[in-house]
This record gives sequence, C-alpha cells and structure tokens, in this order.
Amino acid sequence: METTEVTGWETAVLDGGPADGLRMKVSDRPRVIQVAYPCPVEAAPPGGIRAEAVYLYRRDYTVTTEPLRYGFDVASP
Repeated sequence: METTEVTGWETAVLDGGPADGLRMKVSDRPRVIQVAYPCPVEAAPPGGIRAEAVYLYRRDYTVTTEPLRYGFDVASP
C-alpha cells in the first residue's frame, strides 16, 4: 500500500443536493465526499438505533484553485 504526503488543507464547496453551498476544509483533494443526513425514526427501540440518508459529491476536476467544487451525484441514494 502506498501512502501520499498530505498537501495541506484547502477550502471546498458542495454544489447541489441537500448540502448545497456547504463549505469545508479537505486535504489531498479527495475524489468523493460523503454527506450523511439524519432521518427521523418513529418509535426507536432503546439502544440508539438511527437512520441516515447518504449522499455523494464528486470533485469537479475543471476547478484547480480554491474553493474546490464538488457536485452532487444524482445517482446516490
């Protein structure tokens, strides 16, 4: 397994979907960012069961300077 040097933190912004406009810091320019959104659970049993919707944002490789842009993947659940 190869490891890579951390290039430092850069600002990224999410475009579209449920996290539209969210800004964050990322390192090493990840190809995909996963966002989890909590879903209400009715009559949850003791023990803390929870449900979350997961959304994917893929990096826009045409943007090479900050803020990096990640577009909502409509194929994500």
